[in-house]
Amino acid sequence: MSKVVVITGAGSGIGRAAARVLLQAGHRVVLAGRRPETLVESAEGHPAARIVPTDVTDAASVQALFAESVSAFGRVDVLFNNAGVFGPSAAVDEIDDGSWHETWRTNVDGAVFCSREAVRVMSNQLPRGGRIINNGSLSAHRPRPRSLAYTVTKHAVSGLTASMLLDLRDVDICVTQIDIGNATTAMTAGFGVETMQADGSLAAEPTFDAVHVARSLAHLIEMPLDVSVPSLTIMARGMPFFGRG
Repeated sequence: MSKVVVITGAGSGIGRAAARVLLQAGHRVVLAGRRPETLVESAEGHPAARIVPTDVTDAASVQALFAESVSAFGRVDVLFNNAGVFGPSAAVDEIDDGSWHETWRTNVDGAVFCSREAVRVMSNQLPRGGRIINNGSLSAHRPRPRSLAYTVTKHAVSGLTASMLLDLRDVDICVTQIDIGNATTAMTAGFGVETMQADGSLAAEPTFDAVHVARSLAHLIEMPLDVSVPSLTIMARGMPFFGRG
């Protein structure tokens, strides 16, 4: 059955891969992001795509995103909270105020603002309910060196996921956190060349095609709402995650 899916950060990387796979699967997809030109590239002219330039750090912009989504398709079945930034490479004594606030506003405020509007729509539509999928990170479990801002914000996303799992189960809204390790995107382009390890050394790490993340999302989205998947981890085999630290 075709679903209406809102994807933030849809102009590149995992968001672009997800949009294309879901459109090919017959879903109606609202592509949100700051740059209209990259959203157009992601949509590839698909008739079931709706492009809505959005700044997730701006609550009014997020409200407009969901209003337009409902206007275009009548409802919202899925939100993929995908927009995010790595932030600066810095330890706690080095991070500047501007970099900290930018990382927090994108990764946390953006996810909260989008979730808030999605829940307001999902809890009042008929049939009621939907899915919210938060793009977490392996850093929500074990950090990389000098990733304070990113790591803290991804722990906050885990808290958001856990709170919504509890608060929303009685209004037929399922919540999932997907933690992704080394999917190949522009943001992770250097990982396959050299990446700082926990002991300070540099080493190439395995990566995998982001299309496999998108296909996992497609499978999750197609499940009925009486099936909850609180967490999902997908990562490159052989990357130093379980041995990190």
